[in-house]
Amino acid sequence: MLALYVLLLSFPTRPARRRGEDGQTAAEYALVLLGAATVALAFTAWATHTHTIGHLYDAVMGRILARVR
Repeated sequence: MLALYVLLLSFPTRPARRRGEDGQTAAEYALVLLGAATVALAFTAWATHTHTIGHLYDAVMGRILARVR
């Protein structure tokens, strides 16, 4: 009976938390979001400067209107 009691006490009832790494995941998410925002801003600045979005819109609308007529 004592062996069963010791065996049951050796199993953790809830998962152990790793202390010291609690904020690491939040920091990683923040860095990923910062990187994604930087890439989005760089793309937006490039597309605005070269008028690429306007040309793309004109090409798409031109093809749509050509098919409708």
